[in-house]
Amino acid sequence: MSEPQAATKPHLEYEKVLSGSSTQVAQFDGNDKTPIQKFQHFLHGNPAAVPLLVLILSVAIFGAILGTKFFSAFSLTLILQQVAITGIIGAAQTLIILTAGIDLSVGAIMVLSSVIMGQLAIHYGIPTPLAILAGFGVGALCGLINGILVARVKLPPFIVTLGMWQIVLASNFLYSANETIRSQDLAANAPLLQFFGDSIRVGSAVLTYGVIAMVLLVAALWYVLNNTAWGRHLYAVGDDPDAAELAGVNVRRMLISVYTLSGIICALGGWALIGRIGSVSPTAGQFANIESITAVVIGGLSLFGGRGSILGMLFGALIVGVFQLGLRLIGTDPQWTYMLIGLLIIAAVAIDQWIRKVAG
Repeated sequence: MSEPQAATKPHLEYEKVLSGSSTQVAQFDGNDKTPIQKFQHFLHGNPAAVPLLVLILSVAIFGAILGTKFFSAFSLTLILQQVAITGIIGAAQTLIILTAGIDLSVGAIMVLSSVIMGQLAIHYGIPTPLAILAGFGVGALCGLINGILVARVKLPPFIVTLGMWQIVLASNFLYSANETIRSQDLAANAPLLQFFGDSIRVGSAVLTYGVIAMVLLVAALWYVLNNTAWGRHLYAVGDDPDAAELAGVNVRRMLISVYTLSGIICALGGWALIGRIGSVSPTAGQFANIESITAVVIGGLSLFGGRGSILGMLFGALIVGVFQLGLRLIGTDPQWTYMLIGLLIIAAVAIDQWIRKVAG
Protein backbone atom coordinates (compact mmCIF):
# COMPACT_ATOMS: atom_id res chain seq x y z
CA MET A 1 0.00 0.00 0.00
CA SER A 2 1.47 3.32 -1.09
CA GLU A 3 1.83 6.25 1.32
CA PRO A 4 -0.23 9.42 0.67
CA GLN A 5 1.51 12.30 -1.04
CA ALA A 6 2.93 14.95 1.34
CA ALA A 7 0.96 17.68 -0.39
CA THR A 8 -2.31 16.03 0.60
CA LYS A 9 -1.48 16.24 4.34
CA PRO A 10 -3.19 19.33 5.92
CA HIS A 11 -0.37 19.98 8.40
CA LEU A 12 2.12 20.17 5.51
CA GLU A 13 0.21 22.68 3.40
CA TYR A 14 2.43 25.56 4.53
CA GLU A 15 1.91 27.79 1.51
CA LYS A 16 -1.87 27.70 1.82
CA VAL A 17 -1.66 28.62 5.52
CA LEU A 18 0.73 31.51 4.85
CA SER A 19 -1.40 32.84 2.01
CA GLY A 20 -4.23 33.46 4.47
CA SER A 21 -2.13 35.15 7.15
CA SER A 22 -1.76 38.88 7.76
CA THR A 23 0.89 40.70 5.76
CA GLN A 24 0.81 43.89 7.85
CA VAL A 25 4.22 45.12 9.08
CA ALA A 26 4.60 45.68 12.84
CA GLN A 27 4.02 49.32 13.85
CA PHE A 28 5.43 51.19 16.84
CA ASP A 29 3.90 54.32 18.30
CA GLY A 30 7.21 55.94 19.26
CA ASN A 31 6.75 58.71 16.71
CA ASP A 32 3.11 59.35 17.51
CA LYS A 33 3.48 60.68 21.05
CA THR A 34 1.50 63.73 22.05
CA PRO A 35 3.37 66.80 23.35
CA ILE A 36 2.34 65.86 26.89
CA GLN A 37 3.72 62.34 26.49
CA LYS A 38 6.99 63.73 25.10
CA PHE A 39 7.21 66.06 28.09
CA GLN A 40 6.49 63.12 30.39
CA HIS A 41 9.33 61.13 28.82
CA PHE A 42 11.64 64.16 29.12
CA LEU A 43 10.90 64.42 32.86
CA HIS A 44 11.42 60.67 33.26
CA GLY A 45 14.89 60.99 31.74
CA ASN A 46 15.71 64.25 33.57
CA PRO A 47 14.31 63.97 37.12
CA ALA A 48 16.05 67.17 38.28
CA ALA A 49 14.26 69.28 35.66
CA VAL A 50 11.06 69.86 37.66
CA PRO A 51 12.73 71.09 40.89
CA LEU A 52 15.08 73.27 38.83
CA LEU A 53 12.14 74.92 37.07
CA VAL A 54 10.32 75.40 40.40
CA LEU A 55 13.49 76.91 41.92
CA ILE A 56 13.95 79.38 39.06
CA LEU A 57 10.27 80.32 39.16
CA SER A 58 10.34 80.79 42.95
CA VAL A 59 13.41 83.05 42.80
CA ALA A 60 11.82 85.06 39.98
CA ILE A 61 8.53 85.53 41.86
CA PHE A 62 10.10 86.59 45.15
CA GLY A 63 12.58 88.76 43.25
CA ALA A 64 9.71 90.53 41.48
CA ILE A 65 7.84 91.07 44.77
CA LEU A 66 10.77 92.10 46.97
CA GLY A 67 13.20 93.53 44.42
CA THR A 68 16.81 93.93 45.52
CA LYS A 69 15.80 93.17 49.10
CA PHE A 70 15.62 89.54 48.02
CA PHE A 71 17.37 89.41 44.67
CA SER A 72 20.87 90.30 45.85
CA ALA A 73 24.12 88.43 46.29
CA PHE A 74 23.87 88.66 50.08
CA SER A 75 20.31 87.28 50.26
CA LEU A 76 20.95 84.48 47.78
CA THR A 77 24.10 83.34 49.58
CA LEU A 78 22.20 83.60 52.87
CA ILE A 79 19.83 80.97 51.46
CA LEU A 80 22.83 78.73 50.79
CA GLN A 81 23.99 79.15 54.38
CA GLN A 82 20.56 78.23 55.71
CA VAL A 83 20.30 75.03 53.67
CA ALA A 84 23.92 73.86 54.05
CA ILE A 85 23.12 71.34 56.82
CA THR A 86 19.96 70.16 55.05
CA GLY A 87 21.93 69.71 51.83
CA ILE A 88 24.63 67.61 53.50
CA ILE A 89 22.15 65.39 55.37
CA GLY A 90 19.96 65.32 52.26
CA ALA A 91 22.90 63.83 50.35
CA ALA A 92 23.01 60.97 52.87
CA GLN A 93 19.26 60.53 52.59
CA THR A 94 19.48 60.55 48.79
CA LEU A 95 21.76 57.52 48.75
CA ILE A 96 19.36 55.58 50.96
CA ILE A 97 16.21 56.53 49.05
CA LEU A 98 17.83 55.62 45.72
CA THR A 99 18.03 52.06 47.08
CA ALA A 100 14.25 52.19 47.79
CA GLY A 101 14.91 52.63 51.53
CA ILE A 102 14.51 55.50 53.96
CA ASP A 103 16.62 56.63 56.92
CA LEU A 104 14.88 58.26 59.88
CA SER A 105 18.08 58.28 61.94
CA VAL A 106 20.21 60.68 59.89
CA GLY A 107 19.49 63.68 62.12
CA ALA A 108 20.21 61.79 65.34
CA ILE A 109 23.46 60.36 63.94
CA MET A 110 24.51 63.85 62.92
CA VAL A 111 23.91 65.27 66.40
CA LEU A 112 25.56 62.35 68.21
CA SER A 113 28.65 62.69 66.00
CA SER A 114 28.89 66.40 66.83
CA VAL A 115 28.49 65.69 70.56
CA ILE A 116 31.24 63.02 70.42
CA MET A 117 33.57 65.48 68.71
CA GLY A 118 32.89 68.23 71.24
CA GLN A 119 32.99 66.06 74.36
CA LEU A 120 36.27 64.34 73.42
CA ALA A 121 37.98 67.58 72.43
CA ILE A 122 36.82 69.73 75.36
CA HIS A 123 36.21 67.41 78.33
CA TYR A 124 38.69 64.63 77.62
CA GLY A 125 41.52 66.70 76.19
CA ILE A 126 41.86 64.56 73.07
CA PRO A 127 43.47 66.39 70.12
CA THR A 128 40.77 67.92 67.95
CA PRO A 129 41.65 66.00 64.74
CA LEU A 130 41.37 62.70 66.65
CA ALA A 131 38.08 63.82 68.20
CA ILE A 132 36.76 64.60 64.72
CA LEU A 133 37.87 61.18 63.47
CA ALA A 134 36.10 59.57 66.43
CA GLY A 135 32.92 61.41 65.45
CA PHE A 136 33.22 60.10 61.91
CA GLY A 137 33.82 56.61 63.31
CA VAL A 138 30.61 56.78 65.35
CA GLY A 139 28.67 57.92 62.29
CA ALA A 140 30.12 55.09 60.20
CA LEU A 141 29.33 52.55 62.93
CA CYS A 142 25.70 53.63 63.16
CA GLY A 143 25.36 53.45 59.38
CA LEU A 144 27.06 50.03 59.33
CA ILE A 145 24.59 48.66 61.89
CA ASN A 146 21.68 50.01 59.85
CA GLY A 147 23.11 48.41 56.72
CA ILE A 148 23.66 45.00 58.31
CA LEU A 149 20.14 44.92 59.73
CA VAL A 150 18.62 45.90 56.38
CA ALA A 151 20.85 43.82 54.08
CA ARG A 152 21.57 40.67 56.10
CA VAL A 153 18.75 40.43 58.64
CA LYS A 154 16.26 41.63 55.98
CA LEU A 155 14.44 44.06 58.28
CA PRO A 156 12.47 46.93 56.68
CA PRO A 157 14.58 50.12 56.46
CA PHE A 158 11.78 52.18 58.01
CA ILE A 159 11.67 50.00 61.14
CA VAL A 160 15.46 49.69 61.43
CA THR A 161 16.13 53.41 61.17
CA LEU A 162 13.17 54.29 63.38
CA GLY A 163 14.67 52.12 66.10
CA MET A 164 18.16 53.48 65.46
CA TRP A 165 16.81 57.03 65.69
CA GLN A 166 15.44 56.34 69.21
CA ILE A 167 18.60 54.51 70.33
CA VAL A 168 20.98 57.19 69.06
CA LEU A 169 18.79 59.99 70.43
CA ALA A 170 18.77 58.43 73.89
CA SER A 171 22.51 57.71 73.73
CA ASN A 172 23.12 61.31 72.79
CA PHE A 173 21.34 62.70 75.85
CA LEU A 174 22.76 60.08 78.22
CA TYR A 175 26.33 60.65 77.05
CA SER A 176 26.17 64.45 76.97
CA ALA A 177 23.98 64.80 80.09
CA ASN A 178 22.08 67.36 77.98
CA GLU A 179 25.06 69.73 78.29
CA THR A 180 25.79 72.37 75.67
CA ILE A 181 29.45 73.20 75.04
CA ARG A 182 29.70 76.96 74.64
CA SER A 183 31.12 78.74 71.65
CA GLN A 184 33.77 80.45 73.80
CA ASP A 185 35.10 77.11 75.02
CA LEU A 186 35.33 75.78 71.48
CA ALA A 187 37.08 78.89 70.21
CA ALA A 188 39.62 78.69 73.04
CA ASN A 189 40.32 74.94 73.04
CA ALA A 190 39.12 73.41 69.74
CA PRO A 191 38.68 76.10 67.06
CA LEU A 192 38.95 73.45 64.32
CA LEU A 193 35.46 72.27 65.29
CA GLN A 194 34.10 75.67 64.20
CA PHE A 195 35.90 75.57 60.87
CA PHE A 196 32.76 75.19 58.73
CA GLY A 197 31.31 78.33 60.31
CA ASP A 198 34.14 80.49 58.97
CA SER A 199 33.27 82.48 55.87
CA ILE A 200 34.81 84.12 52.84
CA ARG A 201 33.47 87.21 51.10
CA VAL A 202 33.17 87.73 47.37
CA GLY A 203 31.84 91.25 47.02
CA SER A 204 28.60 91.36 48.98
CA ALA A 205 28.24 87.57 48.84
CA VAL A 206 29.14 85.62 51.96
CA LEU A 207 30.01 81.94 51.64
CA THR A 208 30.77 79.78 54.65
CA TYR A 209 33.00 76.73 54.40
CA GLY A 210 29.91 74.71 55.28
CA VAL A 211 28.29 75.86 52.03
CA ILE A 212 31.44 75.01 50.09
CA ALA A 213 31.51 71.55 51.72
CA MET A 214 27.89 70.95 50.73
CA VAL A 215 28.51 71.94 47.11
CA LEU A 216 31.68 69.82 46.85
CA LEU A 217 29.92 66.85 48.46
CA VAL A 218 26.98 67.03 46.05
CA ALA A 219 29.33 67.44 43.07
CA ALA A 220 31.43 64.44 44.15
CA LEU A 221 28.40 62.22 44.70
CA TRP A 222 26.89 63.32 41.38
CA TYR A 223 30.07 62.20 39.63
CA VAL A 224 30.19 58.89 41.52
CA LEU A 225 26.53 58.10 40.89
CA ASN A 226 26.73 58.88 37.17
CA ASN A 227 30.23 57.78 36.17
CA THR A 228 31.23 54.80 38.29
CA ALA A 229 30.20 51.15 38.53
CA TRP A 230 29.30 51.69 42.19
CA GLY A 231 26.80 54.38 41.21
CA ARG A 232 25.25 52.24 38.47
CA HIS A 233 24.96 49.33 40.89
CA LEU A 234 23.24 51.58 43.43
CA TYR A 235 20.59 52.60 40.89
CA ALA A 236 20.19 48.98 39.82
CA VAL A 237 19.60 47.82 43.40
CA GLY A 238 16.99 50.52 43.92
CA ASP A 239 15.21 49.75 40.66
CA ASP A 240 15.06 45.95 41.00
CA PRO A 241 17.27 44.17 43.56
CA ASP A 242 16.44 40.71 42.21
CA ALA A 243 17.44 41.67 38.66
CA ALA A 244 20.58 43.36 40.03
CA GLU A 245 21.48 40.15 41.87
CA LEU A 246 21.04 38.11 38.69
CA ALA A 247 23.24 40.61 36.86
CA GLY A 248 26.09 39.93 39.28
CA VAL A 249 25.65 42.81 41.75
CA ASN A 250 26.32 41.90 45.37
CA VAL A 251 23.16 43.52 46.72
CA ARG A 252 23.89 42.93 50.40
CA ARG A 253 27.39 44.38 50.18
CA MET A 254 26.02 47.30 48.17
CA LEU A 255 23.38 48.14 50.77
CA ILE A 256 25.86 47.91 53.63
CA SER A 257 28.27 50.26 51.83
CA VAL A 258 25.47 52.75 51.12
CA TYR A 259 24.26 52.89 54.73
CA THR A 260 27.83 53.14 56.04
CA LEU A 261 28.64 55.99 53.66
CA SER A 262 25.41 57.68 54.72
CA GLY A 263 26.55 57.54 58.35
CA ILE A 264 29.91 59.09 57.43
CA ILE A 265 28.15 61.91 55.60
CA CYS A 266 25.96 62.46 58.67
CA ALA A 267 29.13 62.86 60.74
CA LEU A 268 30.31 65.49 58.26
CA GLY A 269 26.96 67.18 58.79
CA GLY A 270 27.59 67.08 62.54
CA TRP A 271 30.91 68.86 62.11
CA ALA A 272 29.27 71.43 59.84
CA LEU A 273 26.46 71.85 62.40
CA ILE A 274 28.97 72.88 65.05
CA GLY A 275 30.28 75.55 62.70
CA ARG A 276 26.76 76.68 61.82
CA ILE A 277 25.55 77.24 65.40
CA GLY A 278 28.98 77.90 66.91
CA SER A 279 28.49 75.46 69.80
CA VAL A 280 27.88 71.77 70.50
CA SER A 281 24.26 71.23 71.45
CA PRO A 282 22.59 67.83 71.95
CA THR A 283 19.24 69.36 71.04
CA ALA A 284 20.28 70.94 67.73
CA GLY A 285 19.20 69.54 64.38
CA GLN A 286 16.45 67.33 65.77
CA PHE A 287 14.32 67.76 62.64
CA ALA A 288 17.13 67.13 60.15
CA ASN A 289 15.64 63.76 59.21
CA ILE A 290 12.33 65.35 58.18
CA GLU A 291 14.09 68.23 56.43
CA SER A 292 16.29 65.83 54.47
CA ILE A 293 13.29 63.77 53.33
CA THR A 294 11.52 67.00 52.35
CA ALA A 295 14.46 68.08 50.20
CA VAL A 296 14.67 64.66 48.55
CA VAL A 297 10.95 64.45 47.77
CA ILE A 298 10.66 68.02 46.46
CA GLY A 299 13.86 67.32 44.51
CA GLY A 300 12.05 64.76 42.39
CA LEU A 301 13.61 61.55 43.69
CA SER A 302 11.29 58.59 43.65
CA LEU A 303 10.53 57.07 47.05
CA PHE A 304 10.28 53.73 45.24
CA GLY A 305 14.01 53.88 44.47
CA GLY A 306 16.10 53.64 41.34
CA ARG A 307 15.25 57.07 39.89
CA GLY A 308 16.35 60.59 40.68
CA SER A 309 19.35 62.88 40.83
CA ILE A 310 21.28 64.23 43.78
CA LEU A 311 21.18 67.61 42.02
CA GLY A 312 17.41 67.44 42.37
CA MET A 313 17.84 67.04 46.14
CA LEU A 314 19.99 70.18 46.21
CA PHE A 315 17.38 72.07 44.19
CA GLY A 316 14.70 70.81 46.59
CA ALA A 317 16.64 72.09 49.61
CA LEU A 318 17.13 75.45 47.90
CA ILE A 319 13.41 75.69 47.11
CA VAL A 320 12.63 75.32 50.81
CA GLY A 321 15.27 77.95 51.62
CA VAL A 322 13.85 80.37 49.04
CA PHE A 323 10.34 80.02 50.45
CA GLN A 324 11.53 80.44 54.04
CA LEU A 325 13.54 83.59 53.34
CA GLY A 326 11.09 85.08 50.85
CA LEU A 327 8.03 84.71 53.07
CA ARG A 328 10.00 85.95 56.08
CA LEU A 329 11.01 89.11 54.20
CA ILE A 330 7.42 89.65 53.10
CA GLY A 331 6.39 89.44 56.75
CA THR A 332 3.92 86.57 56.56
CA ASP A 333 3.14 84.15 59.38
CA PRO A 334 5.73 81.32 59.46
CA GLN A 335 2.89 78.80 59.28
CA TRP A 336 2.36 79.79 55.64
CA THR A 337 5.83 78.45 54.92
CA TYR A 338 4.97 75.04 56.35
CA MET A 339 1.68 75.02 54.45
CA LEU A 340 3.31 75.78 51.10
CA ILE A 341 6.11 73.27 51.70
CA GLY A 342 3.48 70.65 52.53
CA LEU A 343 1.69 71.40 49.26
CA LEU A 344 5.00 71.12 47.41
CA ILE A 345 5.64 67.69 48.95
CA ILE A 346 2.23 66.37 47.88
CA ALA A 347 2.62 67.88 44.41
CA ALA A 348 6.09 66.36 44.03
CA VAL A 349 4.85 62.87 44.90
CA ALA A 350 1.88 63.27 42.52
CA ILE A 351 4.22 64.33 39.70
CA ASP A 352 6.49 61.36 40.46
CA GLN A 353 3.54 58.98 40.15
CA TRP A 354 2.56 60.61 36.85
CA ILE A 355 6.11 60.31 35.51
CA ARG A 356 6.38 56.67 36.64
CA LYS A 357 3.55 55.75 34.25
CA VAL A 358 6.12 56.04 31.45
CA ALA A 359 8.16 53.22 32.94
CA GLY A 360 5.05 51.22 33.74
